[in-house]
Amino acid sequence: MPRILYVTDLAYEARGRRYCDEDIFLTARLREDFDLALCGPRDAAALMDAFDAVVVRNSGPVLAYQDAYDDFRDRALAAGTRVYNPLSGKADMAGKQYLLDLGAAGCPVIPTVDSAEDLHRLPRTDRYVVKPRLGADSTGLRIVSADAVRDLVTGDVLVQPCVDFAYEVSFYFVDEDFQYALYAPHPDRRWQLEPYEPDREDLEFARRFIDWNGLGHGIQRVDACRAPGGELLLVELEDLNPYLSLDALDDDTRDAFVAAMKASLHRFLEVTPAGR
Repeated sequence: MPRILYVTDLAYEARGRRYCDEDIFLTARLREDFDLALCGPRDAAALMDAFDAVVVRNSGPVLAYQDAYDDFRDRALAAGTRVYNPLSGKADMAGKQYLLDLGAAGCPVIPTVDSAEDLHRLPRTDRYVVKPRLGADSTGLRIVSADAVRDLVTGDVLVQPCVDFAYEVSFYFVDEDFQYALYAPHPDRRWQLEPYEPDREDLEFARRFIDWNGLGHGIQRVDACRAPGGELLLVELEDLNPYLSLDALDDDTRDAFVAAMKASLHRFLEVTPAGR
């Protein structure tokens, strides 16, 4: 069977979630189709040459091990290592510049700026969200007052209005295929998720960003908020190691996701040339 190096941080502590449980479940199921070994994100570069592909899953925010991740990425690209998700992602994998770029292109993205001179472009509000360009999982995120925000806008952060949204919703894709959606009906409890039935407009919204990213293979999560006007706005396109909230699914939906991931990995191994 193909050999998979599965990158995860089983000790990572996330607020309101147990990432390790998700990866224990997934690796148990993937072993039905693959010879599989687990390693931490700091060990991936040293071990990956012995495997047919590297699967990056719940490895935690890259900021915690930036040098090790940069080394892994550089060596994988140089060697042509199969990495799932592919390292060509243009969204969170590359930082959050895409929020500025997509907003400038007129896409439905939560308003975002990166300089004090552009704060006037944001809707006027009493509170702002300040987040690192390379942040993830709310690492480094701050909510600050309008009086304080200007002093915090440096080149390494983005600023967004603190939107009074109705709820947040996430759409989960394997390759280009929609799998399921979950939402947080209570804005103050972001990770108490429930199944969400998207309508046609919701799926068109989410697919727009999947198509833009053009990964072809891999798992992506489109995070959005329902704005006061009723429209969806992109909050984040996670294309590196999106948490999947599999524990919020029923058995049939969870099994369907696992089957889709297995099929995706088999296709990825068949069509992606190995560099070694």
